[in-house]
Amino acid sequence: MKISPEEVAKVARLARLDLPADKVELFAGQLGDILAYMDKLGELDTADVEPMYSPVKHTTVLRKDEVRKDYAREEILANAPERDGQFFIVPRIV
Repeated sequence: MKISPEEVAKVARLARLDLPADKVELFAGQLGDILAYMDKLGELDTADVEPMYSPVKHTTVLRKDEVRKDYAREEILANAPERDGQFFIVPRIV
């Protein structure tokens, strides 16, 4: 499938992008190549292929969720710009 420079310019205008003419030509060629490759992939018979969520196996390594006290309140409040003894004082938003 070929995409014209006019179509690229229209999409760029809809996306509020100001593309110079040389970039419109470049992107038209690149998008045409991408669409041609997708057409080629669409011709493949994938009836017997099991769907995958990802081509690589990812293992998520998580630590155990344990409650622990790493810092004392005084240590944390020592870096606060304003405090009232045991709480941070922050600017009022509303």
